[in-house]
Amino acid sequence: MALGVFYAVWGLLLEVAIAFGPVPRITWEHREVQLIHFNESKVSNYSTLLLSEDKNVLYVGAREVIFALNAVNIAEKQHELHWKAAEDKRTKCAVKGKSEQTECRNYVRVLQQLNDTFLYVCGTNAFQPTCDYVNLTSFELGGKNEDGKGRCPFDPAQSYTSVMVDEELYSGTSYNFLGSEPIISRHSHQSPLRTEYAIPWLNEPNFVFADVIRADQNSTDGEDDKIYFFFTEVSVEYECIGKLMIPRIARVCKRDQGGLRILQKKWTSFLKARLICTIPDKNLIFNVINDVFILKSPTLKEPVIYGVFTPQLNNVGLSAVCAYSLSTVEEVFSKGKYMQSAIVEQAHTKWVRYNGEIPNPRPGACINNEAGGSSYMSSLNLPDKTLQFVRDHPLMDDSVTPMGDRPRLVKQDVKYTQIVVDRVRALNGTMYDVMFIGTDRGAVHKAISYENGMHIIEETQFFPDFEPVQTLLLSSKTGRKYLFAGSNSGVVQSPVAFCDKYTTCVDCVLARDPYCAWKPLEASCVDIFKEAEIGRNWIQNIGGDASSCSDKVRENPLQHTFKHGSTAELKCSQKSNLAQVVWKFKDDVLRVESPKYRLLEKALLIFNLSEGDSGVYQCLSEEKVKNKKFSQVLAKHVLELKKIQHTMVGPTAAAAPTEGVPAGAVPEVPLCHAARQEENEVGFFRLRAEREGDAGGAGQCEPPERGAAEARARHRLRD
Repeated sequence: MALGVFYAVWGLLLEVAIAFGPVPRITWEHREVQLIHFNESKVSNYSTLLLSEDKNVLYVGAREVIFALNAVNIAEKQHELHWKAAEDKRTKCAVKGKSEQTECRNYVRVLQQLNDTFLYVCGTNAFQPTCDYVNLTSFELGGKNEDGKGRCPFDPAQSYTSVMVDEELYSGTSYNFLGSEPIISRHSHQSPLRTEYAIPWLNEPNFVFADVIRADQNSTDGEDDKIYFFFTEVSVEYECIGKLMIPRIARVCKRDQGGLRILQKKWTSFLKARLICTIPDKNLIFNVINDVFILKSPTLKEPVIYGVFTPQLNNVGLSAVCAYSLSTVEEVFSKGKYMQSAIVEQAHTKWVRYNGEIPNPRPGACINNEAGGSSYMSSLNLPDKTLQFVRDHPLMDDSVTPMGDRPRLVKQDVKYTQIVVDRVRALNGTMYDVMFIGTDRGAVHKAISYENGMHIIEETQFFPDFEPVQTLLLSSKTGRKYLFAGSNSGVVQSPVAFCDKYTTCVDCVLARDPYCAWKPLEASCVDIFKEAEIGRNWIQNIGGDASSCSDKVRENPLQHTFKHGSTAELKCSQKSNLAQVVWKFKDDVLRVESPKYRLLEKALLIFNLSEGDSGVYQCLSEEKVKNKKFSQVLAKHVLELKKIQHTMVGPTAAAAPTEGVPAGAVPEVPLCHAARQEENEVGFFRLRAEREGDAGGAGQCEPPERGAAEARARHRLRD
């Protein structure tokens, strides 16, 4: 990538004003949905989560404490284990210039299931990382206090990732106090390995995720299990004025034993490649990866890697989700070209494609039957030429491109922080990948792709204080699928769908949620994965075609009366962000742009009411999907004129003559002279009738000012 293009891209990002991506159809506020919360006083940083599906336990690693929670209801705490940094270590940490109150604590960063009996845990321990074992029966520490260097960061602010594979810990983090020595390592009593401490291997990486992909058990080529690491690092390929960040995927092999003479106790299978996530026709590049989820499902031919990205200079708040097939990744590592350090520096280019001869066996390849047939049964047997080559050429020239050559989702005005993906079978048998994406504002977006499009089903506010979603987990048990989100202040548990919130068939179908379907006999929207049996007449259409619905209009109009000159406020609440509110009066569409009316977010104001305003008002929701328009009646109001009884005053009632009126005559009293402010509130409707005082003795009532009436109505709205 030429630097001129790179800077042109950032210039475009600074000026881009186009709104990208779909709008969430529904926005659920924190108070509108049933979420389960867990937090303890004086505990913070609930950022490390581990779900045990077999035991129905959610393990939570926080600052100086580990919890075991009921995974069906996280409000039920089963165990609690305090793990504090010793006072002498906190003092030593503070002497080195760190904050004793915040940084010099023990932040749990590694929380992995070792086996059925133990958890393996590591904490920052006041900048002296330590690891230990938690007995799951007693829920106590074993007191091993192993050195956690290379397994856990020193600084709680440093990046880290880890995965447990066959009771061996694979981790990516920093190896020293300053965080200047990054490392990808395997903690093993038999064969510990690590990366070479060299810039071409790792250059200021920010680790985000690691996972294992097992080899196909039915394969005859003897392939090895592979562990993948994802991170963003400073580019070694180009030299810029600033630091150019590049998203990477790196791979190591489980059976790697290191080299015999070269790369002793170092990875011989470490290779890395660039991840591409761009919008080519708009020259937009998303080069910072924030999180990854690898979707593994029996219904998939191969695993799919989902990543959330942001641009390096994210002035416009853009985020993207890109998906990659495992075969594309393996194609790059097994058949792609390598890069080498440029012999002659070419402007800003530091690394170029290597076009020379590639040693055999192929550098960085896992040991399989093909290598074994050549008498290379272990990495310890690999020739020096192969090992020296992979030591000098860890970077691939070929990049990993996304499925469809573009992002699955691009969204503006949001920063995506976390992602998990569920594979769901709809009623018609079609499989959908449902993405749950955490944001830096404490919300979770739920999105699906269909027919080359993307739809955000809903946005749910998990954390009321808008703090970032730091971690996100998904339980996969049928009938018990939950989301678990961790933040600095606590953990939230949520169902994967809020089907019961949709009260009509049209609303249920327009949600386009593969978890939900309309059950006609019960007239309810249900989660199909919680039902014992699926009915043939259930209605679901992920394309959003609600033509099959036959919702009956609910005839429950609200009756109201009004007085001349008053202002009416008709309430109507519309939940869908994709729908348009239409008001009808006597079955005709109301021209709300007229000065007579003012359309508010959840109401219609009608000013200076008169006899002509009597009648039936309907508030409708109109939502367009694929050139089809679906309407629903949201509210119905009937306004009637309130007749005012005039009190006749006889001669005997007059105690004294009125000035300017002959004795015994009945004075003409304007209606507005004795009228009082009256307020009538019924359900969705609020009516305010006001009379003005004596208008200069002229005997005529001046209608209230429109602006004053509107201001009064807005004041009531705020109340």
